[in-house]
Amino acid sequence: MEHRGLDADGYFEREGSLGRVQPAFADLVAAARGRIAEAYGRRLHSAYLYGSVPRGTARPGRSDLDLLIALHREPTDEDRDTTEALGRGLDEEFGEIDGVGILLFGKDRLLSEQERDDLGWFLACLCTPLLGDDLAEHLPRYRPDALLARELNGDLATLLPRWRKRAEAARTAAEHRKMNRFFSRHLVRTAFTLVMPRWGGWSSDLRASAEVFGRYYPERAAQLREAAEVALEPVADPEVTRRYLEDLGPWLADEYTARLGTKSPRP
Repeated sequence: MEHRGLDADGYFEREGSLGRVQPAFADLVAAARGRIAEAYGRRLHSAYLYGSVPRGTARPGRSDLDLLIALHREPTDEDRDTTEALGRGLDEEFGEIDGVGILLFGKDRLLSEQERDDLGWFLACLCTPLLGDDLAEHLPRYRPDALLARELNGDLATLLPRWRKRAEAARTAAEHRKMNRFFSRHLVRTAFTLVMPRWGGWSSDLRASAEVFGRYYPERAAQLREAAEVALEPVADPEVTRRYLEDLGPWLADEYTARLGTKSPRP
């Protein structure tokens, strides 16, 4: 039977666990835990891993480390500077990873009604507790419904102009590679959540996500499979970026809006 990431009652199963972290990444995770605690001190409420490392699917030298940090109050510029230095230090010291991504929020925002079906779902379903009290205990259980899909990725149309500016500013191969990796991931995730309510399940596997999407949009299946591969093996080709920004991205934004509506405005 095809696994759809749900429990017997149809709610999302939480992804990942510290027990799934591969031995190659154990020292990295231990260092991240210690440095987060030291960097934020009493400002820290909790910290979480997400992505391939806690899922046990990370590839040494190719995967990145993804962290979510929750503070007791809204982050300041000083907190953001601390986060940047923390990520840079881990990336430079540990060759097992190719980049560090850190999300930084105040706990009240993560628990807010406005973020209930976006950041709240993300924390409760895709994040693995690393430090502190788990905020997921204050969040509801979730099902793969249309409201959740809308609030997760119903903002692609507003993102595309920013992506175009980023593409215009890119100069080096490294910049294009990083950009294509980010765009590819986001487009595959968005395409998957477009069909998530109809499929009735969840997967963070990019290749699996592209295959599920292709069942509902066979005319776009090849594009999504290609995007999933670029997300996993990034390329610096500007032509890939052009296809995303001129074809796949605008089509996906229009289809998302037509089927699910647009994400609720944020301050």
